[in-house]
Amino acid sequence: MSLTLTEVTLDQDILERLEKLAKSRFTTTEALMITAIREMLDREDARPEFDRITLERWAQFQADGKYISHERVDAWLARLEAGENIDPPEPECD
Repeated sequence: MSLTLTEVTLDQDILERLEKLAKSRFTTTEALMITAIREMLDREDARPEFDRITLERWAQFQADGKYISHERVDAWLARLEAGENIDPPEPECD
């Protein structure tokens, strides 16, 4: 991988925060900026697929009205975290 030098102008507050974070993480401001840029690019690259899935699920909900409540999902996740190997809850209608 070839590297290219790019200049970034930061306001003083961001620069100070970045320097403080770099010092606390025993790394460089450059390494933090590269990590932040990669993470943002990864998120943005994944966004179209996330949006597609969201729209598919919204259309399915509109068609059948089935959903899984937050409480049921939260309880299922708590049981998984506790080590139980259980299936996810089934969607329901009101």
